[in-house]
Amino acid sequence: MFAFLPEDIQRGLDAATKRAQRKSARLSVHVGDVAYPILRLSETGFAVDATRIPPLRGFVDVFDGPRHISRALIIAASEDSGEMTYEFKSETLIGQPPIRDYVDDRPTNAGYLPSPV
Repeated sequence: MFAFLPEDIQRGLDAATKRAQRKSARLSVHVGDVAYPILRLSETGFAVDATRIPPLRGFVDVFDGPRHISRALIIAASEDSGEMTYEFKSETLIGQPPIRDYVDDRPTNAGYLPSPV
């Protein structure tokens, strides 16, 4: 393609790309009762649109559509070209069984037996 585009065309393309990312984003971060769309999610953190979302801090919940993925303590990492990147200081994945510090010797149920009629 072109090696150089006029500045106004480049801004328009960048705005259209951000708009498309926001529309297609299923991922969201919830702070209290408010949800914000996530542009990118990685193992170490996530990025949001800095121009539309206030600075976040503390514990947040990460959702994929209606499914709760994780609860995390976040810290602000960097801001670059309108995107704010946050890193996970600690993250707890939802749906994992809790870590036990003891051995569970109780037998587990293998299945349900039909009731006698």
